[in-house]
Amino acid sequence: MRPDQVQLKTWAKGKVEALVGYARRNFLVPLPRVSSYDELNQQLLGACQKRRAKVLRGHQDTIGQRFEWDRPALLPLPAAPYEACEKQATRVSSLSLVHYRGNDYSVPVEFGHREVIVKGSVQEVIICCGAQEIARHPRCYQQQEAIYEPRHYLPLLERKTNALDQAAPLAGWELPEEFARLRQLLEARQAKKGKREYVQILRLLEQFPLADVQAALQQALQLQALSFAAVPHLLLCRIEGKPPRLDLENYPHWPAPCVATTVASDYLPLLAAGARP
Repeated sequence: MRPDQVQLKTWAKGKVEALVGYARRNFLVPLPRVSSYDELNQQLLGACQKRRAKVLRGHQDTIGQRFEWDRPALLPLPAAPYEACEKQATRVSSLSLVHYRGNDYSVPVEFGHREVIVKGSVQEVIICCGAQEIARHPRCYQQQEAIYEPRHYLPLLERKTNALDQAAPLAGWELPEEFARLRQLLEARQAKKGKREYVQILRLLEQFPLADVQAALQQALQLQALSFAAVPHLLLCRIEGKPPRLDLENYPHWPAPCVATTVASDYLPLLAAGARP
């Protein structure tokens, strides 16, 4: 049907619903097996593009060609993309949790008792305070579950370090082995202060990728620069591509270097070794 032949029909909605049924029967039967929604969307997009090349009974042109004739008569798309999600207004609890659809999702502790908006989509849950996005979690379809982001609770654990081993948000948080090794050495040397410095090192994950922080910890362990002051320095030097410059006065446990004066006789063993056949 060309644009000058467009007619409004009272049964247009029924045709839309019939097309949904067609897509379900032809694109989703048998049920696709995919690893993510993105992969499913790509499969559906390919199926739709394949259908555009078909010629329906009673027509001479493809579905794609006929759509291009109808395009000028369509309304323009909205200026802002449509958010395909459910929105709910709620309040953050004293435990920095937001309840949505039978589950609790964590937010940073500084937003406790604040009014927030929860945007629940098929794949994820986004929590906003005003115009600021403060948390994003994968959608959970179980019931009575608590979905934590451990980094949300690190500012509180920095003040209450004795709760580090019992904190529920940190349970199951898998970190590279360098973190556990550094914590063990810090607590062995500085006891409670070492535990606080370990939490401060964890807080670097709030701003830097895990791979960069892990590399900085590896370098700190190699240099035996076991302090919070050293790790950010090594991390920034790595990112900026600069050599580290550690102040030796901050590490009194390091052995003092002792460089002897070189004399000519020190080279005699080397000369003798070079003269051997």
